[in-house]
Amino acid sequence: MITPLDVTDRTLAERLLTIQHAAYAVEAELIGFDGIPPLREDLDGLMSSTEHWLGRYDGNTLVGAVAYETSADTVEIDRLIVDPAHARRGHGRALLDHLDRIEPRAVSLVSTGSANIPAVNLYTSRGYATVGEVEVAPGIYITQFRRAS
Repeated sequence: MITPLDVTDRTLAERLLTIQHAAYAVEAELIGFDGIPPLREDLDGLMSSTEHWLGRYDGNTLVGAVAYETSADTVEIDRLIVDPAHARRGHGRALLDHLDRIEPRAVSLVSTGSANIPAVNLYTSRGYATVGEVEVAPGIYITQFRRAS
């Protein structure tokens, strides 16, 4: 089940933050860099997020989420997180598929650590093309992706 999330709900935000920290710890290991901002975010920061959030549940357990922003013709994916205990089961893809259905836009943008091969493969398999790469720390690159419909 996928549903909108209210990040001002403290209990929900606590679970979401746990997933976020675990997911970004995996990415930090993959890319060799632990300076990823969501990895350092605290509960107050998450609860004050102005992004739209969707959560994926396995039964009653929140296992993943996507945070995004929209404009008239663009959806920008800010975060896609899956609890590592539930990874590689299609939860991230399901969240992205659901987002495409409820927020259809001409352009979709996302970025990830260039060395995060599972994420890079997910985005490219969904039709995203690389549009740039940014060095965020010495030797650490973020790949920017764009998909047009």
